[in-house]
Amino acid sequence: MAKISQTQRLRDLLEDAIVGGRFLPGDKLDPDALALEYQCSRTPIREAIQQLAMSGMVQVLPKRGTFVTKLSISELVERFEVMAEFEGVCGRLAARRITADELALLKEAHNACRAKVAEGDSNGYYYENSLFHQRIYEASHNEFLAQESARLHAVLQPYRRMQLQVRMRLETSFQEHDAIIAAIEAGEALQAEALLRDHVTIQGERFTDLVASMQQLKRA
Repeated sequence: MAKISQTQRLRDLLEDAIVGGRFLPGDKLDPDALALEYQCSRTPIREAIQQLAMSGMVQVLPKRGTFVTKLSISELVERFEVMAEFEGVCGRLAARRITADELALLKEAHNACRAKVAEGDSNGYYYENSLFHQRIYEASHNEFLAQESARLHAVLQPYRRMQLQVRMRLETSFQEHDAIIAAIEAGEALQAEALLRDHVTIQGERFTDLVASMQQLKRA
């Protein structure tokens, strides 16, 4: 099961605040005020901010402070397009290269997702879902691709988690995982690639759902 550290929890809270419009593009983040609000020391706040900076959510400017980065819809779509291609290649390589132990770990992550779907826990599902995808990156046995995929996954984390709030998306996502595992286990490289690409691609109804979710969070 994926464990959530204090730094990760704070990062998620800050991401939600940014995506939800509480902190607007260009706003300055005050570590002291955040530590007071979240009732913690400055250290995990600074660590969370550093992770957000690495993912591109915020910018740390020397002698000026930390500011929220502006991410437009078009920029998000561009990132999702690249992420879909990365995921597809990881799936194709994993279908050819995955070991028995790695397949067992992938199935373990899938079962953890199953439990969260049964509970209707979208946030819990997201963490297990992230581990599921990480297992596929690792099974590609291409370290550079795995690192870049994980980095972009982190950039899109708040938006991918937001999609899971859409009605029935948990169940649909899990069903897609079922098909992905079946393709990887069967060594169906091209099928695994296509399934993972479609799993991540934002278009059609999923695009309008993402925009609607962002607008709803902003109003809230």
